[in-house]
Amino acid sequence: MQTRQLGRSGLKISEICLGTMTYGQQTDRADAFAQMDYAVAHGVNFFDTAELYSIPPRAETSGSTETIIGEWFAARKNRDRIVLASKVVGRTAMPWFRDGAEARLDRANIFRAVEGSLKRLRTDYIDLYQLHWPDRPMVLFDGLSNAYEDRGGPDGVSFEETASALQELVAQGKIRHFGLSNETPWGVAQFLRVAEAGVGPRPVSIQNAYHLLNRQFEIGLAEFAFREQVGLLAYSPLAQGFLTGKYLHGARPPGARSTLFDRGQRYEKPGVDAAIEDYVALAKEFGLHPVHLALAFVTSRPFVTANIVGATNLEQLKIILDAPHELPPELLRRIDAIYQLRGNPAP
Repeated sequence: MQTRQLGRSGLKISEICLGTMTYGQQTDRADAFAQMDYAVAHGVNFFDTAELYSIPPRAETSGSTETIIGEWFAARKNRDRIVLASKVVGRTAMPWFRDGAEARLDRANIFRAVEGSLKRLRTDYIDLYQLHWPDRPMVLFDGLSNAYEDRGGPDGVSFEETASALQELVAQGKIRHFGLSNETPWGVAQFLRVAEAGVGPRPVSIQNAYHLLNRQFEIGLAEFAFREQVGLLAYSPLAQGFLTGKYLHGARPPGARSTLFDRGQRYEKPGVDAAIEDYVALAKEFGLHPVHLALAFVTSRPFVTANIVGATNLEQLKIILDAPHELPPELLRRIDAIYQLRGNPAP
């Protein structure tokens, strides 16, 4: 397992990050422990979680993933071996995070969120603390293109207030570094601006969706990742399992995430099936598992700091961690030819 530098932090993280959002619903405690043990044994030193998890978000399972990870730390006595990332929810009306009040990215909310995560994770510090999504009103997980539109209403908490709160937490030693998630080029620029003005820490990473069905990161954010060392932590490299081909033509296998939770609308848009069919056929032509094609493409991109993989059970994780980390030039050219034809059908 190769390691890469996390922004300008000096931290070395494995190029594969263990995503944990299923722990506490689809993945029970025993299997979660087995996954974490297996990942560490195979060179993974970077875990990603969030106060939001497990997924789908529900009041009764809120924080369950962090709790399981905290129990694993307590059992294994290895907190110092793991680079741990978690997240604070962005602006949301989900009432269970803040006792019925709307969660925001202001100082009071951020401090409360950090304390809750530290307690559940059974640790004194979080290596990378991320803003799960922006506070300002914007299109994120709906629509056909995620194109910007003015949604009206009050604007977000100021970048200065959010950044100042994070700086306080760094000074207190409760977080070491901060990162962004589901952010735009403009949002990254604003946090860099306030950091350069001496208000708050500099973001070291951005966690956005990036996969064969959604390469929008390449358009505006890849240059930020390269020039400003705000590296991509790519989530959903398998497009929630759609890139395996198991959901083609409306199929819903028993026990699969979209079967259980009906949350795959992001990947049920016009043109998605055609693109998946092309990529699955290409993998077969080159003698690759479709999972390995999709994962290796993401891991090999020069602006990707870590590829966040997730599995609902240990057997899936074994297949995932067996993926190559590079692809031959001819295969990359063929991927780009499909992309030229199919574009980004699932932003």
